[in-house]
Amino acid sequence: MRGLRRRLAAEAPDAAFRAAALLPLERLVQTGVVAIYYAQGSELDPTPLAERLMQAGAAPALPAARSRDGLLQFHRWRPGESLEPDVVGVPSPPHASAAVTPDLVVAPLLAFDRRGGRIGQGGGHYDRTLENLRRLGRVFVLGLAYAGQEVEAIPMEPHDQRLDAILTEAGYIEVAKG
Repeated sequence: MRGLRRRLAAEAPDAAFRAAALLPLERLVQTGVVAIYYAQGSELDPTPLAERLMQAGAAPALPAARSRDGLLQFHRWRPGESLEPDVVGVPSPPHASAAVTPDLVVAPLLAFDRRGGRIGQGGGHYDRTLENLRRLGRVFVLGLAYAGQEVEAIPMEPHDQRLDAILTEAGYIEVAKG
């Protein structure tokens, strides 16, 4: 899947902009804080999406892994502000930046299905964090991917957290509840 994603990224360098333009803002609940991610390798860059959401009034945040097996922490961040590597080496806001709880989490992935199944990088950070956020209250989870990352079915385990919707350069996919 990583190889496929690299190929898709090379074939569609404008995919992030096309995806951002296709997000139906009216379908989202009022979003105060939106957690994006710092794109690694060939992950679809969420920056154009964040810019669109910021124009609609959302405050951006980035995750930080402070331990290898813990929850992600989200910190306010604006494009251009300094970042430092977290414990897994991903550029993240410094410890001193304001911690926030997101209303919308934009999640990276390797593969997805139309039932909200998601394969991540394998560390379990997003699954643990999303489970905790859902226990605390309402959070909407949007997978951001290339359309070509869709598969028929993702094998789900009890701890896996489903996406609420998926956004690709080909469109917005709502996940049926139930």
